[in-house]
Amino acid sequence: MDTLASRTPSRSALLVPVLCWLALTADGYDLFAYGATVPGLLAAPDWGATPASVGAVASLGLVGMLCGSLVAGTLTDLLGRRRLFAVSVALFSLAMLGCGLAPSFGVFAAFRFLAGLGIGGLLPTAIALTSEFAAPQHRSRILGAVLTGPPVGGLLASAASVALLAEHGFQLVYGLGVVPLLLVPVALRLLPESPAYLRARGRTAEADRIAAAFGLPAPAAAVPAPAGRRSPVRTLFADGMGPATIGIWIVTICSLLTLFGLSTWLPQIMRTAGYGLSSSVAFLLVYSAGGIVGTLVAAHLAQRLGAKAMVLTGFAAATIALALLAAQPPTGVVLVLVAVAGFGGLGTQNLLNDHVAGFYPAGARATGLGWALGVGRVGAIVGPTYGALFVGGGSAVVASAVAFAVPALLGALVMSRLPRSRPDVPVVAAPRPAATTGGAA
Repeated sequence: MDTLASRTPSRSALLVPVLCWLALTADGYDLFAYGATVPGLLAAPDWGATPASVGAVASLGLVGMLCGSLVAGTLTDLLGRRRLFAVSVALFSLAMLGCGLAPSFGVFAAFRFLAGLGIGGLLPTAIALTSEFAAPQHRSRILGAVLTGPPVGGLLASAASVALLAEHGFQLVYGLGVVPLLLVPVALRLLPESPAYLRARGRTAEADRIAAAFGLPAPAAAVPAPAGRRSPVRTLFADGMGPATIGIWIVTICSLLTLFGLSTWLPQIMRTAGYGLSSSVAFLLVYSAGGIVGTLVAAHLAQRLGAKAMVLTGFAAATIALALLAAQPPTGVVLVLVAVAGFGGLGTQNLLNDHVAGFYPAGARATGLGWALGVGRVGAIVGPTYGALFVGGGSAVVASAVAFAVPALLGALVMSRLPRSRPDVPVVAAPRPAATTGGAA
């Protein structure tokens, strides 16, 4: 009998992950450009930026990300994942151009909020699409590769800041953020819609055609969900998943507090410690590089050991590296520890996204990711303001390292108590992205 799983795919298996990776790279550039340009913002004449106001604007951008993450599931129900993907990329790209052209710090802050909306909406959508279109036996590796996009973007933002900040100011760094707008028509033309979303809308034949074209496994049941189907948000708390969902939210808060607090203030912390402008921004480049390498290695191991084990490893790496940074070792050792902290920050969050994507059923995956990242933005919002308390004075490195080691340790403790899989899925079972047909996220 002819089944979707047995048909030869006619579309490249790389199409979805490559488009998602490119978008997340742009996402990462926009996100990390702020931390990389903090020294330039503080030095800008007539803007009157202070560490407190810079931290507040960083938090404002993260409020936008919180809103974008929380409404991503609802907008997906209205627009579909493909359109939400394109809208998110267009929004943060145009907002970055607005940041580059802003005449004042207040206008700049408003555009950072708008950029946050787009960034917050893209991440859960891109992760959900990648998970659904990835072969189950390679899902962690593929998702791990796609999730190197944000740290690669961070590396590009750091490199652009090193090259442009001293001579041309921070505006050009933000202006380059409009380039990803070119990705929008490409995505609208080539990116497929989620078969799970289509089946939940009763568009089974269209879903079957897309699944066959990309060689996706056959669904367990191709029956459209009834009109009174369970809300995707309620699914996060159904069938015994409530405690795990709350735990995931707490872990995400700890992870994003560490990640965004440290990435926002790392260049300024190192500048306070006596490093030059270019050298201090270069530490953020090393941090991003550590996140890239760590994510790739951890994603490969997660395919065998599970994403939960690698999240715990990442939290432990961050805690230890930050604790050792407080000892103020020589510059060479500092570079290594910053790279390890990059894995512990960026890598841990990437593997946590992998864990969440595999934990929830396909119909609630984007919602589960959106709410985890949305609630977790509380930590991201607090992070820059929290970090602002420790950037002044000669003890900035010691105080900041200890301060950010604490949430990393707390995240590890909570994560150790969470299950590896949802209650209705055996621990040994591989995630099956297209195997359920619940309400679309």
